[in-house]
Formats: sequence, structure tokens, C-alpha cells
Amino acid sequence: MSLRLLMAAAAALLLAACAPVVPSPDGPVITDQTPTAAACAARGGELQPVGRMQSLQCVIKYADAGKRCTDGDDCLGDCRIEDMAARPQEGAPAVGQCQASSNRFGCFTTVENGRAEATLCID
Repeated sequence: MSLRLLMAAAAALLLAACAPVVPSPDGPVITDQTPTAAACAARGGELQPVGRMQSLQCVIKYADAGKRCTDGDDCLGDCRIEDMAARPQEGAPAVGQCQASSNRFGCFTTVENGRAEATLCID
């Protein structure tokens, strides 16, 4: 396969990955990796449709949700600033709160070593 053809195929795949996804009007997307409600409940979680595709995932609430933090090591999940109006500049000193659950979707600024990281929006 020529290098030019390989590069064109790679570019096409990258562009396809950026295409908008429209959630199904029939409800959440169920895949082979969707956990069962019983297995999720056994872990202390609840199946919820999350993300842009509304795929079912086991979302577990963290016991330290909302606790003040300055690093991810202070929390069961991430140390975050979720209020976009209050987000500091990247690298600025920051104090966050431990994330509420294992749901990784949404917009937030992660705090590590007392400093704001880049703001991420995961959909």
C-alpha cells in the first residue's frame, strides 16, 4: 500500500471520528459491554444513559463527593472544578471538589498539585 493511500485512509478515519452522533430516539444505546443492572447494583452503582450517545454505563456515586481538594489523590475520583464561570486559568493555584460520581462526561477543570489543569469537555 502506498504511503499516500495510507495517509488518505488515516485522514478519513479521523474525520469520521469527529462526525456528530445523534442519540437514538428509541432510548440509550446498548452494547455488548453494557453492564447488567444486577452487576452494577452489586458494585453500588446504577445504570444510567450517559454521554452524547446516551449509552448505558454503571455510574457509582463517590462517598467523598463535594469534599474540598487540591489533588486527585485527595479523592476517590478526580479533584475538579465543574463551575465553568469560576474556573481559573490553566496553571493557576486552585482548590476543587471531589467529583460526585464515576460519570466521566461533562465540562470540568481538573486540579492536580494545587494547580488548575486544562479544562475538558467530554461528551
